[in-house]
Amino acid sequence: MTTVAAYAAPAAKAPLERTTIERRAVREHDVLIDIKFAGICHSDIHQVREGWGEAIFPMVPGHEIAGVVSEVGPGVTRYKVGDRVGVGCMVDSCRECDNCRAGKEQYCTGGNVMTYNGIGKDGEPTHGGYSEKIVVDEDFVVGIPEGISLDEAAPLLCAGITTYSPLRHWNAGPGKKVAIVGLGGLGHMAVKIAHALGAEVTVLSQSLRKKDDGLRLGADHYYATADPATFEELKGAFDLIVSTVSAPLDLGAYLSLLRTDGALVNVGAPEEPVSLNLFSVIGGRKTLAGSSIGGIRETQEMLDFCAEHGIGAEIELIGAAEINEAYERVLNSDVRYRFVIDAATI
Repeated sequence: MTTVAAYAAPAAKAPLERTTIERRAVREHDVLIDIKFAGICHSDIHQVREGWGEAIFPMVPGHEIAGVVSEVGPGVTRYKVGDRVGVGCMVDSCRECDNCRAGKEQYCTGGNVMTYNGIGKDGEPTHGGYSEKIVVDEDFVVGIPEGISLDEAAPLLCAGITTYSPLRHWNAGPGKKVAIVGLGGLGHMAVKIAHALGAEVTVLSQSLRKKDDGLRLGADHYYATADPATFEELKGAFDLIVSTVSAPLDLGAYLSLLRTDGALVNVGAPEEPVSLNLFSVIGGRKTLAGSSIGGIRETQEMLDFCAEHGIGAEIELIGAAEINEAYERVLNSDVRYRFVIDAATI
């Protein structure tokens, strides 16, 4: 066991504070990672505040982890000391179900082990990236290509793969009109990736406040959803809409923007239930769907794609002492576009 410094929430809704946690000794197939940077995801805030249900405390959040390998177990074949690596939202799965065997560990029917606020196969709670080090089985570690700086790579481990996976699955590319709802931590990555895939990209945001940013990041068009005329003008315009917001939407209004056989895919997860008139999907054979993160293979594919296209997250680097302030700023939409913690300050 190794004792490392970390920032943890001692109880639900409590401010995060500096503490120490134990990391397991490196086992045969484990990789010990010196964490360099950890992104702050809105999911961290949902879970610290138990917005998605009962959670495990004390909780060390963080599932956007970028670092450098400092030790490997004797059976490790994929990584060596000094490699640049990342860890995303999960650190294990059953590895036996059909989904796991197909490389879709995010949909493990046996239940995957989340990077934090989960229970590992050893029965111990998992702790995430707001810490100095982490030990992870090599099968759940990905390599970060040299073409991406580690600080800009960290948010790709959640925000990047969460948007890349549905864009790939629903075939965003040349000839497709794709709308991204929200221009936040997830949304700005969705715009960059959809643009790199060759789609015609539209941002749908509450206001035009971030329009210049949206166009700079790769959007072709930008509309304010607070303006009712937007929904009239864009009716039947899109093949695919990816909603990245965590607030309830008027699903019927957004479904009306789809072409026949179009899909509205939700990657943001509101804490409240949403309602739907089924005629919104029956007319036009439309699909209302959701998408989680990606599997390990797809996450590596995403990182390689981002390196090839020069894509990193737009970040604001902070010290660990600023985490609680950063949480409040995220809730106030006051970040362009992802806070990243410099782990050297932990």
